[in-house]
Amino acid sequence: MAFCARRSRRVLSEAASSRNTQVSPPRLSRVNGWSRPLHSFQIMAWTVFLTLAFTTFGVFIPLLPHDWRYIAYSVTGGVFSFHFLVHLIAISIDPAEASVRLKNYSQPMPTFDRSKHPHVIQNQYCHLCEVTVSAKAKHCSACNKCVSGFDHHCKWLNNCVGSRNYWCFFSSVASASAGLLCIIIVLLYIFFQYLFNPASLRTDARYRSISNKDTWLLFLPISPVRTNPCVLLALGLLVLLLALISLLLLGHLLSFHLYLMAKRLTTLDYMTQGRQQQKSTHETGKKGVSLQME
Repeated sequence: MAFCARRSRRVLSEAASSRNTQVSPPRLSRVNGWSRPLHSFQIMAWTVFLTLAFTTFGVFIPLLPHDWRYIAYSVTGGVFSFHFLVHLIAISIDPAEASVRLKNYSQPMPTFDRSKHPHVIQNQYCHLCEVTVSAKAKHCSACNKCVSGFDHHCKWLNNCVGSRNYWCFFSSVASASAGLLCIIIVLLYIFFQYLFNPASLRTDARYRSISNKDTWLLFLPISPVRTNPCVLLALGLLVLLLALISLLLLGHLLSFHLYLMAKRLTTLDYMTQGRQQQKSTHETGKKGVSLQME
């Protein structure tokens, strides 16, 4: 849950230090997750997705027996395709308030002066966007605009998550978790069969012309590449490790957002409540110390 906490601190009105009279966000507002600069986490996410897709569909699923192969192609392919679609939508949507989206994003934003206004948004008016916003809107310092139904700023999407793209974000996390689970099941099956019945992984017609049992084919059926079992197993272990780590992180994030949905909270609400509880505990502790001193 602390993982999500780090992202929500990008909200300007919450994160800006009260000691500074001026806060200087980026000069221009960002439209969506494709707006530059791209975040390193976003690039990492796409790299992992493409790596897993390439190895899963190009190396491991073709090793499965005929019937299981097409089931794996259908199920895993469907999950991957759905994830790709909702992930693209979550990145591409502009999550800003309707009044903000009507403005010209090419115009530079003003610098917020705390000597004039204590908060960026007061009485549902944003002094940076210079528009009236809804009650759930927050001004994100990373995107430099007011986001409708603000939940958090996601570095993996390089975009804010708000009411306009929250379900795409959630579907992206859920489908990614499901896809990783499919990959792990396929790999565990392959490892099991390799140990106890390797012939079941050599059902492709191209293996009939190969007499050496230590020769394996990658990238079936389009472009077969011969390799030895050490390379195949090492690649499988690396992909399995990557899938397990990714599933652990995404499973934690998915569980957190399921918890928030059950409690009808946003990430920002959760963080705000946490800060209020910490403040209350701190004040109670100070009061207890003062009573003991008396």
